[in-house]
Amino acid sequence: MKVLVPPITLQDPSEIFRPEKVIKECGWQFRKYSSDSEDARQKTVYETYLQMHTHQTVDFVNSKIAEWTKFDKFKCGILDALDKLNSFVDDSDPDIALPNSIHAYQTAERIRAHHPDKDWMQLTGLIHDLGKVMALYGEPQWAVVGDTYPVGCSAAPSVVLRDSTFRDNSDAKNPLYNTTLGMYKEGCGLDSILMSWGHDEYMYQVLKHNKSTLPQIALDMIR
Repeated sequence: MKVLVPPITLQDPSEIFRPEKVIKECGWQFRKYSSDSEDARQKTVYETYLQMHTHQTVDFVNSKIAEWTKFDKFKCGILDALDKLNSFVDDSDPDIALPNSIHAYQTAERIRAHHPDKDWMQLTGLIHDLGKVMALYGEPQWAVVGDTYPVGCSAAPSVVLRDSTFRDNSDAKNPLYNTTLGMYKEGCGLDSILMSWGHDEYMYQVLKHNKSTLPQIALDMIR
């Protein structure tokens, strides 16, 4: 005896976690930032960058490097760190409010699709944001998330929300730091640059401290 069961319609989860096709059809723009939006997500993003660009100074960055490169806050493996990010949503991301662990696997899988022969790059994509675990150990999000940039010189036009978020930054009023080159010499190279403190710089320092076998280009990509 056959029992007829009516068809059941299920939502395709790939449209949530791999939404490129749907986004392309609707005309959505990624990485769109606004200082005057009424959207709650945009307000959160703006406030995060405002705090970041107010407080990230040469002195602040040096103090955080001294604090966090003692590497005495916690100890965990890669998979443990990914699990920790299951509960973390990045307040600087205007596009998505999913746990950061999903972003890690998204990045690694997309790199694998485009570069199946570069396992080191796939691994780099998987771990590139693991430094965000700092937010689970007392750091405010503005000192963890967001796009990194050099401190000790004026912010480049490419820095997110540059025109409206640096007005209360003390280094922006310091003639040693508020010019195009600031405290640097032209052509000094990335290794001589002091970057804003956050997950990128922390992960770079963690990998160096643990003598990672990833190629230098991978460390530079993370930083």
